Amino acid sequence: MNSCSHLLRPGLLLLLFVTAFVAPATAQSKATPLAIGHTFTLASKALGETRRINVYLPAGYADSKTLRLPVLYMPDGGLAEDFLHVAGLVQVSVGNNTMRPFILVGIENTQRRRDLTGPTTNEKDKKIAPKVGGSAAFRQFIRQELMPQIQQRYRTTNETAIVGESLAGLFVVETLLLEPTLFDHYLAFDPSLWWNNEQLVKQAAATLQTYKGPAKTLYLASSNESEIVAGTQRLAEILKASAQPTLTWHYEPLPTETHGTIYHPAALKAFRHVFKPAADSAAK
Repeated sequence: MNSCSHLLRPGLLLLLFVTAFVAPATAQSKATPLAIGHTFTLASKALGETRRINVYLPAGYADSKTLRLPVLYMPDGGLAEDFLHVAGLVQVSVGNNTMRPFILVGIENTQRRRDLTGPTTNEKDKKIAPKVGGSAAFRQFIRQELMPQIQQRYRTTNETAIVGESLAGLFVVETLLLEPTLFDHYLAFDPSLWWNNEQLVKQAAATLQTYKGPAKTLYLASSNESEIVAGTQRLAEILKASAQPTLTWHYEPLPTETHGTIYHPAALKAFRHVFKPAADSAAK
């Protein structure tokens, strides 16, 4: 064998070595979409349009034919909105037993600022979108059309909750004050209580005093956004002064978070606080 053959041999060995590891990779199966839940559309008479609904079912639901679970409704629930990260929180929290299992129902937006705001007399408010003030119709959609669909499609209990941030947080607080029987638990992060010159905050005391129904839970959180913090703090002060026995509430300031970062950490804290596992709730 000549010297050239000896020089080529290491290169050939290297080629064989690389081929042995690369070749199997080219034989792998074609990638397919990754599904983490269900999605369906619902034609709404209340809204005059079709809405997309995304659903996450926690572990254990598919393994049982009888298990019934509460439902957590979420505006801003599109795949490009808050559905994925909140579904992840539910998965992790249920998995490590810091949250009771809930079915998560995400409502994807079409005209967010229309659906999540009530009427306003503030001209500046009216400029944020071509149409605002549609929260009553959005509640009607949830109550009369979405909830019956969820009850029909999935095994649910009568316990319900709603979670939202910013304008969705405003919708959560508005729903508690105007239609408190719609949900059992209300979670609002950085709620835009500045809407309509803070009329919700100003009317909160009188509205709460008239409620005589079943017990409700409210969880509030705020970031370092000064205008939002001020409104949320004023609402917390009213809640403290009202001392309604039918309302259990908690206010969690998160001054290290911004309006853009508050949702995830606030949701983690809220889920652990409001949706304690049965054993923890009994112990306390």
